[in-house]
Amino acid sequence: MNMTMFEQFTSPELILIPTTPLSIMIPFFLIYHKPKLIGNRMMTVTTLFLKMFMSNMTSQLTPEGQKWSRMLASLILMILLSNLLSLLPYTFTSTSQLSMNMALALPLWLATVITGLKNKLSMTLAHLLPEGSPTPLIPFMILIETVSLLMRPIALGVRLTANITAGHLLMTMVSSTTINLINTYISISSLTFILLSLLTLLELAVACIQAYVFVLLIILYLQENT
Repeated sequence: MNMTMFEQFTSPELILIPTTPLSIMIPFFLIYHKPKLIGNRMMTVTTLFLKMFMSNMTSQLTPEGQKWSRMLASLILMILLSNLLSLLPYTFTSTSQLSMNMALALPLWLATVITGLKNKLSMTLAHLLPEGSPTPLIPFMILIETVSLLMRPIALGVRLTANITAGHLLMTMVSSTTINLINTYISISSLTFILLSLLTLLELAVACIQAYVFVLLIILYLQENT
């Protein structure tokens, strides 16, 4: 039986046991290494990437916010490797699951809000009312800003899920068209194969950009509350 386009997003099972946690842990197994006196190429590349990330994205945070650096570095590595590994054939796309992305987005967003309420209560509450708002509109402005604040974790999770899912669906449709036409219309099949190659390069860029955007928004929320 041929797989439908959406079956690639179903959780794989082994002896009726979901293997989703194993798929999520694969990035950890790739970057984990025992401490050595002499580093290897993977360690060198990872170190350079983390140095560039830390210098560019966390330099504007306060000392209180920079305490999150290790967690943010782990987060971007996890999302980036999950996105890139999902482009391999016959792999489970863990970041296409809304449940996983919301499990990342909701606690991180809530932690930034709690940090703001703990350290800068008055300034955090002041964000709910834009400066210069007319007095009759104050209750409505507070309500709108509160809804906007509560929508942030949903936007984080849905953005990552939608981009990864849409890209994989598009690649599935183009690759299916290429295979179906290869024996009948070779010229059209060649064009769709070129399109598939370009689309794969685009998805590589999207995988990196979405990991960057996810962590960048967390950093902006953290910068606002520290």
